[in-house]
Amino acid sequence: MTLTQTQIREYDRRAMDSAETATATFGIGCFWGPDAQFGAMDGVVRTRVGYAGGTKLDPTYHALGDHTEVVQVDFDPDTIPYRALLERVFNSHNPQHQTRKTQYQNIVLAASEDQRAVLDELLTTRGLTADGIGTRIEQLSRFYPAEDYHQKYKLRSVSSFMDTFEAAGYDDDELRESPIAAKLNGYAAGHDVGIAEELPVPDRGTV
Repeated sequence: MTLTQTQIREYDRRAMDSAETATATFGIGCFWGPDAQFGAMDGVVRTRVGYAGGTKLDPTYHALGDHTEVVQVDFDPDTIPYRALLERVFNSHNPQHQTRKTQYQNIVLAASEDQRAVLDELLTTRGLTADGIGTRIEQLSRFYPAEDYHQKYKLRSVSSFMDTFEAAGYDDDELRESPIAAKLNGYAAGHDVGIAEELPVPDRGTV
């Protein structure tokens, strides 16, 4: 896939504003894979990875404390409901099992009473309860973005894409929050992605 600076900027300019999206936060192991997986999904607008679920202030990758690696997903609820994201989460791991190492544990962090209600309903339909599974079910208190080199990790390995973002004037914060970067991160990881009609049709042979 070949992209121009103009296409990148235009795609992001037309993307849904962050004030209009909803946000989901969860952890299912190392955050690089889920960041790419969810970024490729239709209806997901932005993604970012970070740390949550613990008590240590200002955690870092090498001083994580009791936090867990998580991915945060901004999505259009009219295109993909919160429940569909949860289905993907629970289909990706065994909720009866939990990893000992806190850093890579399975966790769903509900940000509101509505999200918790959807989560409880989903668990009920699967014959599960929040207290009866290994997956941690908690309320989101605070999300700490991870270091820049963790953001869009798969995308960063594709020099042709990164050169275009750099030429377009994107800094690390803009790359992290870029809607097209979320899609291209999924593409770089081998997922099928939906790109707006004005962009070239993806051709994996040129990546």
